[in-house]
Formats: sequence, C-alpha cells, structure tokens
Amino acid sequence: MFKAPIRKWLCCFVLLPLISGLIGIDETNAAQHPDLPNVLLLVADDLGYAELGCQGNADVQTPQIDALAKQAVRYTQGYVTAPNCSPSRAGFLSGRFPTRFGYEFNPIGPRNEDPDTGFPRQQFTLAELLHDTGYTTGLVGKWHLGGAADFHPQRHGFDEFFGFLHEGHYFVPSPWNNTTTWIRRKGLPPGSDGRYQVNEHLVYSSHMGHDEPAYDANNPVLRGGQPVIEEAYFTDAITREATSFIRRYHDDPWFLCVAYNAVHSPLQAKNETLTKFAEEEDIQRRIFLAMLYDLDKSVGEILETLREVKQDKNTLVMFISDNGGPTKETTASNLPLRDGKGSMYEGGIRVPFLVRWPGKLKGGTTSDAVVSSVDLYATLTSYLGQTPKQSLDGINLLKNEPSADRTLYWRQGKRAALRQGRWKIVAPNGYAQRDDWELYDLAEDPGESNNLADLPKYSERFNELIMKWQATNDEMREPLFGR
Repeated sequence: MFKAPIRKWLCCFVLLPLISGLIGIDETNAAQHPDLPNVLLLVADDLGYAELGCQGNADVQTPQIDALAKQAVRYTQGYVTAPNCSPSRAGFLSGRFPTRFGYEFNPIGPRNEDPDTGFPRQQFTLAELLHDTGYTTGLVGKWHLGGAADFHPQRHGFDEFFGFLHEGHYFVPSPWNNTTTWIRRKGLPPGSDGRYQVNEHLVYSSHMGHDEPAYDANNPVLRGGQPVIEEAYFTDAITREATSFIRRYHDDPWFLCVAYNAVHSPLQAKNETLTKFAEEEDIQRRIFLAMLYDLDKSVGEILETLREVKQDKNTLVMFISDNGGPTKETTASNLPLRDGKGSMYEGGIRVPFLVRWPGKLKGGTTSDAVVSSVDLYATLTSYLGQTPKQSLDGINLLKNEPSADRTLYWRQGKRAALRQGRWKIVAPNGYAQRDDWELYDLAEDPGESNNLADLPKYSERFNELIMKWQATNDEMREPLFGR
C-alpha cells in the first residue's frame, strides 16, 4: 500500500532539479556567487567632518573606523544630498537629488506622524532594487522617512527592520540608568549661568535657548512593526541586531543598512565609557567623545562578524555621515570646513566618506574625487546589470574617477548651492537675485572664507554657475510637504 506514495516521492526527487532549471530556481548562495556582493551601509548621525582619526583628529578615539579607512578608499570630497537627516537619507536610498521628487525638508517631532509626510511610495529604493535582485534586506537603527503606515521601511523594500521611525531617540529608556545625560533646556534655576547640575549623571544646559525635543514621544523602538522594550544602550542594541542579521544570512546575498542614531542628540553616554575620557574637562565634549567611541566600537564588531563568517572579501562596505555636525549642539567639529548641519556651506554637506570593496576598489588610498552618497545606488545598479526604474544622479564608482566638471546640486527652502568641478556657488539666505549668491574656489579655499562673486575676473564663471543652478532647479519638484 506504500507503492504509490513512494513512486510519487521518487518522481518528485528526479524531476525537481529539472523543473528548477526550467523555471529558473537558483539553489546557489552568496558564497558560490562572488559576483553578488553583500552590501553594508554604515551611516553615522550628525558626525562632523573632522571627528575621526583618519580625518586628522588626534583627540578622538576611533581605531575601528580608522582601520577601515586603511583598507578603503577615503574620499576627501564626499557629499550628501542635504544638510540634515531626512532628505539626506532620501537621497542615498533613491540615488537621486531628493528635490527631484519633492523631498526637500526635514520633518521633526509630531510632523513624523503626518500621513502625507514621508518617502514617496513611487520612488524605487536601493533596498527594493536589491530585494528584487534576490537579496535579503535589513535596516537597523534610524529611519526618519515617515512615521505613518504608508512609509514604513518594510513597505520600501526592507525585509527586516529594527529601530525607530522619528528623527531621534534616547539611548536608554527613562530613568536613563547607567548613563550620563546632557539635556538642552530653555530655562534654568536662577544663578545657573547656563548650566545646571541636576545630579551626578544629569546636566541641564540653556546654551541653545530651547528644550530638548521629546524624541521618545509616540516613537517606540520597533521590531518589524511591533513595539519592543529595549533596555540595552541603543548603539549596543544596533550592534547586536546587525551582527545577528549578518550571521543569519551569511550564506545568501544581503543588504544591511546600519543607521546609527549616534552621535545625534540627546547627548547620552554610558558611564563605563565616559571614564575613558576623564581628562576632558568639558562634560558636553566628554559625553560626545564617549558616544563616538561606542559607535566606533560597534563598527568594529560588525566588521569582525564579517570576518568570522568569511564574507569580508565579498562585501561592499560604505561608511558615511548623513550630514555635517551641529557643533554648538553636540561639539561635533567640521574643520576646516565652514559651518555645519543645516548649512549649504561645506560643513553641512561634506562628510566622512569611506568605501571598501576588495578586488574592485584599491584599498588604503585617499581620493580627492568629488563623490556623493547617491553614487552607491548608481554603482550597484551598473554592477548588477540592472536597468534603473528612475533617473539617477549618481555615478559608477568603479569607473574612472569622476569628471573634473562633475555637478552637484542642493536646495532647501531659501538655501541653495551648486558645485561644478572646483567651483561652488552658495545662496545662504535666498536665491532670487544675483547678489544673493556667493562664489568660492574650493581647490584654493575649502573653508569658503574668500567670496569671489564681486571680482570681475570671475564674473563669467559666476554667471555660468548661477544659470546651471537655475536650469537644474527647473527640473525639480515643488516640496511635497513643508518644514
């Protein structure tokens, strides 16, 4: 009575490989397909241009990221698409200047919950591109591209998500045990002189003139779509989740975006890490240095996991910040660049930029090529032989270095900028009139201290750049949502 089932089983056993071949089932894995590289995108939050050892800062402790830089191409002129968090992320996930699809501003607080505020479903993300190519995709950490249901990361190509949806989050739940916290406050008790020591591990500061945002209000930590109570220091939680993802999928092609909330405010450091910086007298700076140390340690643990599962040679690793550092808010330095987060000067949009791709890019080198966060999308699209579903603004980093006349464009409200080759124009407070614009030669003046706009010898170049910005701006959409 078992003959028929046995015959059916044997038939399936014999025919399955044939059927698999006919319909295109691929039973091989990433280890057997080195032409399908894993992709690890590491994104620091509000990290200043100058705040890594590999960027020339001897006062910080970032040995793991510095070690990555020795194996990577370190681009000294790497840019993001906006001077703040959300439109910058919209840029590298779409491979496009975000103003092309109306994603211009940076939603904060309750605006994150607006059902009309978020990354448009019509835009095809890098996660969707890789998902449709057969990759398993994951996002760990910060999203900040819409908090309503339509904008959830798992509706934008990510198979897995662990993190939060708004612009920031406390690193441990209240009452913030085992941490030291620096909080902005609008008002302090009389005689506080700008700072008020609440207790040994909590400091209030009025130096910004406003309160710390209510980061955790209606902004839970989520696993997928479900709230979870996370007790670990959040940088450590990100490490745990990222290394788990890599171990679980190491035999298959994967894309993992690790979007840290460090070193974004609130400034909140683990007490055990803070002791490493006891010589730093300023408590604000000391907390920042400790937060950066734990971010660096996390990067090291994630890269060590790649080595453990023997995927470090088959993984493209990219490390960037989402924008420049907000120096007054967190002490993050952007030197020698001008200004910081929120600005169209270099300090707001030029960031640390490392790319390691063994066998494809020459590691341990420094490049002055002008590159952008949108280039990751364009590089992978080309390498994987995919046809973009939308126009891209990036270039393929595997080809020859970018043209000396490469053009990058920015707009946010009344602020605007354009770089073409060594030349850059900036409109810090409006761009309606010629006099609103400034002109800089970044090859000679990366700190943008010498405005050349009024010099007759540069008038032709100046006019050309303004016309180029206006022509590019005509291609852009009006904002989908306001500030």
